[in-house]
Amino acid sequence: MFDVLTQFHEWFAARAHANDYLVELISLDKMDGWYADPRTGDVYHQSGRFFSVVGVHASTASRTPAAWSQPIIRQPEIGILGIIAKRMNGTVYLLMQAKMEPGNVNLLQLSPTVQATRSNFTRVHRGASVPYLEYFLQPHRGRPVFDSLQSEQGSWFLGKRNRNMIVEVDDEVPVLADFCWLSVDQIADLTRVPNLVNMDARTVLSGVPFLTGAPGRPDGDALHPLGAVLSWFTEVKSRNQLDRRIVPLGGLPEWERVDGVIRRPDGRHFSVIGVDVRASNREVRQWSQPMLRPVGRGVIAFLAKDFDGVVHVLVHARTEAGTTDIVEMGPTVACIPDNYAAAVGPPRPRYLDRVLEAPVDQILVDVVHSEEGGRFYHAENRYLVVAVGDDFPVALPQDYCWMTIEQLTGFVRYGNHVNVGARCLLSCMTDLIPQEATR
Repeated sequence: MFDVLTQFHEWFAARAHANDYLVELISLDKMDGWYADPRTGDVYHQSGRFFSVVGVHASTASRTPAAWSQPIIRQPEIGILGIIAKRMNGTVYLLMQAKMEPGNVNLLQLSPTVQATRSNFTRVHRGASVPYLEYFLQPHRGRPVFDSLQSEQGSWFLGKRNRNMIVEVDDEVPVLADFCWLSVDQIADLTRVPNLVNMDARTVLSGVPFLTGAPGRPDGDALHPLGAVLSWFTEVKSRNQLDRRIVPLGGLPEWERVDGVIRRPDGRHFSVIGVDVRASNREVRQWSQPMLRPVGRGVIAFLAKDFDGVVHVLVHARTEAGTTDIVEMGPTVACIPDNYAAAVGPPRPRYLDRVLEAPVDQILVDVVHSEEGGRFYHAENRYLVVAVGDDFPVALPQDYCWMTIEQLTGFVRYGNHVNVGARCLLSCMTDLIPQEATR
């Protein structure tokens, strides 16, 4: 435990120097243990486990363009993202890990106690076992207070889900070298530090209100009662359709494989690259793998508005190629602006310019965070919450709805409701929630 965050930063810097890390970009053709199917071009691990990169064709009337093809990561197994919690002297502490991921811009970031795919914790790689895993598998060594199957990035994963867990313990827990206890308030402060708290930690942290006290007032002060919000979400799901099919990666229109990289000739969206990794403190100390590399920094943002003294956020029911259940509740804006810079191309996403042109005094949250560093290379998003006033139009497109932060947090308990962008943004918004709402 750290009395002040200065002590944590000193500890974290020491952990960065305590181990050796090296990440090199390599051709997809030179990845050890991986191969491309000669018929389809799909990329697989020789074990048949971990994950693969395949092609997908998707179409939906709720997006522009309405149909497209792309590479996508297929990882059907469910991993565990788990945090151990313990109350000490009346304060709730969480056991966090300083973990290296090859895609992180700064390599080492703060992660959950356990962050492991099923292939990892069943030791397909024949490496070391995952510390603290026994707290998250039956029989649990503690009380699960948050346990939900949650989706990951639907733009880049095909139906991917992880088990998000918070387990509270009473017994003493041995603290290994790369682990530390941080209070809930300290972690809330650290979510405002760029590229420090990783995506896997942020998605689990969105469930902290169920540990500290489930969100209160989910309905009483809301613009729309919960029944109306559920009806809106059900209507959007019923109205929209998502048709998709797996297609050969090697034959995707508007994509090419050149010099060991899969990319679009126009340079938009992302590419698929290979990396070779060395890390002295991972279960396996050397490995190769494919990764998705976005073309620029993304924007994930909520517009926020005060209704009768209660903060509401503008939620977008959003469809992605890999979304499991057609739509999920997402941020107002989620995109990579560089994809819309050309004069010829798809129209700019709704409300993007409202976010980017907001004056400083209307910006409530503004921090850059990395995305899943185990699959995405140098993927960063600028997380924003922007306040709007009475000039903002009252009438909304039918895929948008004003919700209180407490209402949206309530849906986090259930899988396939709140997408990963919205969950990660919620974890950065704790100071926008009235204190009495979480007691």
